[in-house]
Amino acid sequence: MSNLFHQIKDLFRRNAKASLDTRIPLEERSIEELIAEWEGFYQDTFGIKTDFSNLQIPEKESGFNRLIIMAGGMTPQRLYDKCGEFFPCWKWTGDSLDNVVTYSERTSKNSAYAVWVRDCVEADEEFKKLSADKIKAKNINTETLEEYFIHGLRYFRESRKHLDIRSVTVCAGSRLSDGTVPCVSGSGREVRIHPFPPGRSDGIHRSRRVVS
Repeated sequence: MSNLFHQIKDLFRRNAKASLDTRIPLEERSIEELIAEWEGFYQDTFGIKTDFSNLQIPEKESGFNRLIIMAGGMTPQRLYDKCGEFFPCWKWTGDSLDNVVTYSERTSKNSAYAVWVRDCVEADEEFKKLSADKIKAKNINTETLEEYFIHGLRYFRESRKHLDIRSVTVCAGSRLSDGTVPCVSGSGREVRIHPFPPGRSDGIHRSRRVVS
């Protein structure tokens, strides 16, 4: 029985790899294929073996086609360092991000979880002129810094391109030790992380909603 299970799982993983190779749209891939892709991503990128077959996957909403799975043990600094292995990164502080990111709405420090996001290069248009404080007041779930790192790294490994060429993602799901919000942009070759006032808003700095 166990051998049959692993054979089926290997088949899903091969199909998942084929999905990436043939660029099958995300919305046309099965949950099993998406999960297998994430298991392959963590094996290839982090060298860790994961099993997400029993992971609770949130109900999908229309327009939210990209599944993000956060494996256990993914902390801000670990993710920043991993991104730095694939492309240049810059952060405004010399301190560890594990020390300065003091709050995230969701965390995988102890266990894995999944969310859905829009499959868009630029941050969500709906959050133009909406500050992180207003997003929090409206109880809108948005990407944390950790989720953004995984989202951006996975996207880069698929496309060799960065998220946020023209926009800056406000990771409103996280807070820094001084109360500001981490922001990330990928313009040029370098991914840059810097703080942003939680009460400020403009057309370029925008958050990314998640379904969790």
